[in-house]
Amino acid sequence: MNRTTLSLIGAATALAALTGVASLTGGSPDDAGTAAKAAGRLPVQRSTLLCPAPSSSDVSRTTYTGYTPKRNGGGAAKGSGTAELLPAESSPDGVSEENGGAKGGKGGNKPVLPLKRPGAPVTTDTDRSGAPALIGTADGPLAPGWTVQQTTSIDAGSGRGLMGTACTAPDTDFWFQGASTGKDRQDFVHLTNPDDRAAEVDLTMYGPDGRLKSASDESITVPGRSTVPVLLSTLTDQRATDVSLHVTARSGRVGAAVQATDEKRGGDWIPASAVPATSVAIPGIPSDATSARLVVFAPGADDADLKVRLAGPTSSITPAGHESLHVKSGMTSAIDLGDVTKGEPGSLLLTPEGGGGPATPVVAGMQVTRGKGSDQETAFIPATGAIERSATAADNRAKGSVLSLVAPGSTAKVRVTASAGTGGGTPASETYTVKGGTTKAVAPPKPSGAKGQYAVTVERVSGGPVHASRMLSLPQGGVPAFTIQSLPDDRGTVEVPQATQDLSVLNR
Repeated sequence: MNRTTLSLIGAATALAALTGVASLTGGSPDDAGTAAKAAGRLPVQRSTLLCPAPSSSDVSRTTYTGYTPKRNGGGAAKGSGTAELLPAESSPDGVSEENGGAKGGKGGNKPVLPLKRPGAPVTTDTDRSGAPALIGTADGPLAPGWTVQQTTSIDAGSGRGLMGTACTAPDTDFWFQGASTGKDRQDFVHLTNPDDRAAEVDLTMYGPDGRLKSASDESITVPGRSTVPVLLSTLTDQRATDVSLHVTARSGRVGAAVQATDEKRGGDWIPASAVPATSVAIPGIPSDATSARLVVFAPGADDADLKVRLAGPTSSITPAGHESLHVKSGMTSAIDLGDVTKGEPGSLLLTPEGGGGPATPVVAGMQVTRGKGSDQETAFIPATGAIERSATAADNRAKGSVLSLVAPGSTAKVRVTASAGTGGGTPASETYTVKGGTTKAVAPPKPSGAKGQYAVTVERVSGGPVHASRMLSLPQGGVPAFTIQSLPDDRGTVEVPQATQDLSVLNR
């Protein structure tokens, strides 16, 4: 085989790697020597999601709801596909039984929550103590925007109330705000490895005085296709109420989620915060929140000076006594905002305070409480990235869902679509305008004639950036049990450059 033939094969391989569909045929001579055209957007072809082990409580019940939005037009993926989850193996110190199915018994590696087609949610329940973590993949037309929600109701004991989390994609870097090593809390970080090879993970915690001294300098090994829960208070002898946790993978990748439980105030999953940014939005503080605690960390070498604003239904205001916040580098800052919403829904906006110097990126989150006395319940809201195109909350019920939309800058228009229910029904859609600097909290549209759970998809139609979250409230007697899930962009599409014929590469 001569060198020209080898070069041609190499060029074809490179083009195909860039586009997935590139071809060396067609095109006109005028295209030769022209740089690749502007990138287009195509639906992703494969998605991976990881769900942590839900609970070790004997009085808990977990519902899983899976959904892929139905995409119309040229952005729809073609062909057939699959979407399902399989149980992960647990470590010797784990909270789940090895190789158990989500419905318990001797199901082995029976797939959980198989999805048949876009636009049709599916659900399954388990009341099994020690149900396993789940590792899932979706491909073809089921991959773009595939979402799985895990909702656990605990009737009594540690963490009683409602715990919910959207299953997350694997990554190598996570920040969690509002964790604790205090005596009144038991916080576990759940690390799940979707790959066959082991992952090595570092856990670093920062309190109000800086980095917490670690009891060991060794990394955490997460075997392939396995999950490892780690109790944060065992990693250090120092006790801190407000902790920033940094999870980094030295090798491999993992899914990470923090389960926070409190004997008196219930608990919830702490979602990962958006990547460090100079301006952040924390969407969806409930109107009846009895307390809200802001936790901020500056991971860089410089301190951060921030303006604090509350975006309410009609305008943005400055919380009394908390006009600004100084965050020292490498130290966790926390402020108690009390019942900051004063009976109205809101979102917290943090922006650089004018000073002429460069702004410092931060990570942030909030712990919010509803109820009083022995009937308190807690949830966590992280700083959340803007919705570029769409985002979905999979588990919604006939009652109890509240969708919060905040536009920090310019006015934005969004379309909210409710899917059919897991038992059928007709989708419904509403379009909302969110004025700049305000929060719009609405009960999402309900599908006509729907039974069971349904999904809600938020699409940004026009205008400025929009950040969103969804609160699900399922009261337990006098306890206002609730959970809040942030809605970052689902990244259901990816930019793919368009390649053109360029035979000049053969002469290089």
